[in-house]
Amino acid sequence: MAARAAGERPGRGAQGAGVSGRRAGGRRHRDERGAGTVLMVAAVLVAAVLAGLVLVVRGYLAAVHHARSAADLVAVSAAARQLRGQDACRAAAAVAETNAVRLRACRVRGDSFDFVVSVTVEQPVRAPAPMLPAVVPATAHAGRIGLLP
Repeated sequence: MAARAAGERPGRGAQGAGVSGRRAGGRRHRDERGAGTVLMVAAVLVAAVLAGLVLVVRGYLAAVHHARSAADLVAVSAAARQLRGQDACRAAAAVAETNAVRLRACRVRGDSFDFVVSVTVEQPVRAPAPMLPAVVPATAHAGRIGLLP
């Protein structure tokens, strides 16, 4: 039997790593199995959170756009009814209901010829986020805008 070199184990050369996890030179190496899985899980979680934020922002932007459009339509419709001598706020309530918004306020200033109809509507957000409002308000005016204070 030949004499073994110092630090050499049976069945392994002096260069290979032994059972103890030591490499040549006496340094330990860490087992990195599963590190890629952890990184992928973290990346998927970050992507899911970002996608959720995008959906929440998109929902609020859609609600704001619909509320503003509905407020404009409600105000113009109410002003048209006021011009015909009819009740502007009753017409505003009917148009708001047709457009799936809630009429929060309606005010007519002026007389039957020079007037301004101001309306405020609320649009519910379909999927409100915690700590954010569940409704989005919008205000619009129609008539002779010079009469506004």
